[in-house]
Amino acid sequence: MKIRFWGTRGSLPVSLSASQVRDKLIAAFTAAIGRQLDSAEKIAAYVDNELGFEIAGTYGGHSPCVQIEAGGAEHIVCDMGSGARPFGQSMLARFGPDMPQTYHVFMSHLHWDHIMGFPFFTPAYIPGNRIVIYGCHAELEEAFRRQQAEPSFPVDFSQLNATIEFVYLEPGRSYDIAGVRVTPKLQRHTGDSYGYRFEELAGTGKIAVYSTDSEHALDDNVERESFIEFFRAADVVIFDAMYSLIDAFSIKADWGHSSNIYGVELCQMAGVKCFCMFHHEPAYDDATIASVLAETRRFEEITRTGEPLEVIAAYDGLELVL
Repeated sequence: MKIRFWGTRGSLPVSLSASQVRDKLIAAFTAAIGRQLDSAEKIAAYVDNELGFEIAGTYGGHSPCVQIEAGGAEHIVCDMGSGARPFGQSMLARFGPDMPQTYHVFMSHLHWDHIMGFPFFTPAYIPGNRIVIYGCHAELEEAFRRQQAEPSFPVDFSQLNATIEFVYLEPGRSYDIAGVRVTPKLQRHTGDSYGYRFEELAGTGKIAVYSTDSEHALDDNVERESFIEFFRAADVVIFDAMYSLIDAFSIKADWGHSSNIYGVELCQMAGVKCFCMFHHEPAYDDATIASVLAETRRFEEITRTGEPLEVIAAYDGLELVL
């Protein structure tokens, strides 16, 4: 199983500003003082191996879109945030416009940051492509059609040339789709949100859980146990770690998101192999996300009672091979 991240921010897309790019350049040049970087090879090695990712790279700014490859010919993707645009472009570059493809899209919920990329998903405009959109919300089809209706968008949903289907799923029930067993789970979020557990049916039987836009109540033991079982023995849990613990349970309580700390605790109790922080706060710059990642790794280390839990932060362009 392979996972590709095309969008990892929450709430709205963001981009690096000119001043942020300038700050990265100053930091890189400052760290290079006294080094003999007199060839392209030495410069590349310095950038790749010695600069921190928060300087040499970026966590990106697209809103949620995550691709899952399970070995089959058909494609699986979670959410259609603004990351759906580069995802669609990559599919066209890979297969061309004359080789029809099938896309299975699993929607966590219908807030704008999770559907806003669909009107820019080029495969939706190409005849022969098939797009099956799954979700647990009764308003699933209405939300996609409404955002392309006048006066919001110049191309009406009815003008899309691909075959587009909407399939409603029942939370807690498992479905075999495109080489994986998919189980949706209700999550605490305004208007409801749903996580998805993907279990590979062939090959190595890897398990990936996509759980974003989910708030967790510390005093709800039944809910906690249900998430531990939902995450149980997963190879990776892609988790909404938008807020710090203090924000999640104080000034931003009831905002529908969770924290890095609670995510680690749930994954440790569930025997998860990799905890992937996702749905990054749009106000956080790269340095802040890197700092949160370091703090989260330290928390995992000092609270560890069993096997180590790998802790990573998703970024646009990240590929995970499970």
